Amino acid sequence: MKKQEIYQVQYQNKIIPYQVIPSPIKNLYIYIREGKVIVKVPKFLKDKQIQEFVHQKAKWIGKKIEQERSEIETPILQEDRERLETIVRSKIEKYSELLKEKPNRVRIRDIKYAWGSCSSNKNITINLKLAKKEEEVIEYVIVHEMCHLKYMNHSKEFWRLVENYIPEYKKYRASLK
Repeated sequence: MKKQEIYQVQYQNKIIPYQVIPSPIKNLYIYIREGKVIVKVPKFLKDKQIQEFVHQKAKWIGKKIEQERSEIETPILQEDRERLETIVRSKIEKYSELLKEKPNRVRIRDIKYAWGSCSSNKNITINLKLAKKEEEVIEYVIVHEMCHLKYMNHSKEFWRLVENYIPEYKKYRASLK
């Protein structure tokens, strides 16, 4: 495979183009941004290994593209946003008391890269797209970010803390993938 050339994978009788980008990395990564599939690969990997990996992930790629399209087609209504703001406000208050930690700032934004984030300055950002999700999923994301106020990593201690408040967090986490 030549650097940054376009290839194709099939999913449900649809041809999906993807771009391969060799990089100084150890693992393969698939990114889907604005309907484009990008596969970052270690420079030493053989073409056949790359193609096998992409073909194994064809179903996931197809579903992600469909999900992205449906998110574009269904705008977030004002009442959805207000519902999300109400949930975020109440859950931040609840978990601030339980964790004895309070974020400096909480924002709701349309972010592309994650469902939520917590900066080292203790600022939490919640993805506006969560407005379309169930309250339990929203609560999981909030707890996840609030736990970063204690552990700025994904260590075992971090996940134990998340599980302490959201015992079924794995189920909610899987629903966001």
